[in-house]
Amino acid sequence: MTLIKRDEPRSIKFTLNQNPYAAGSVIAEFGNTKVHITASVEESVPPWMRNESRGWVTAEYSMLPSSTHTRNRRERSKVSGRTQEIQRLIGRSLRSVVDLQKLGERSIVVDCDVLVADGGTRTTSISGAYVALKLAIKKLMDEGLLTESPLKDGLAALSVGIDKEGKIIADLDYEEDSSCEADVNIVMTETGKFVEVQGTAEGDPFSHEQLMAILDCSKKALTHVFKAQKEALE
Repeated sequence: MTLIKRDEPRSIKFTLNQNPYAAGSVIAEFGNTKVHITASVEESVPPWMRNESRGWVTAEYSMLPSSTHTRNRRERSKVSGRTQEIQRLIGRSLRSVVDLQKLGERSIVVDCDVLVADGGTRTTSISGAYVALKLAIKKLMDEGLLTESPLKDGLAALSVGIDKEGKIIADLDYEEDSSCEADVNIVMTETGKFVEVQGTAEGDPFSHEQLMAILDCSKKALTHVFKAQKEALE
């Protein structure tokens, strides 16, 4: 029985240097989902990291009011649990491919603002955040503030789901995501190592065979993302 329905992501586009003030910036687009991402360098680290001769990479995430079908309220005084979880996922994912010792005692803060949400906003943010991070590190190297890149590997992410017929679909849009039986967010390095696998059965539980098919599908689909990242950065 064929489990795979679609093993390629939607159309991918990375538009670089959209913000003249950020060390690195990009608009990442997967299908109709569009995220504006900036990477800012701060010559300091959080208080609990001072005098440890290592840096820090963190992220913030938000959805602009008109990014969804109905107006999304701005999170002014307190962010939601969903936003906190996504921010931590993005930061954790980026740190997995950065040698913090080589970064030196400085921070890189990556801001991901969703302009249009049509499924996969967190995975689009991660894939674009890596591009913005790489641009920021290149700027630090060009300015002589770093002698070697602290990046250890490439990084990208995709959502993969199971439709009601039990077929595997890569890079879900909103309609597919809202009707799927399972939704799995996968973050992976370019060398094929998994950083994070977040999976939930929305309807019927999924089998071991389906989980393995999801992981295999994600690895194949993510090769397209890594290619798009490289082409944009070149």
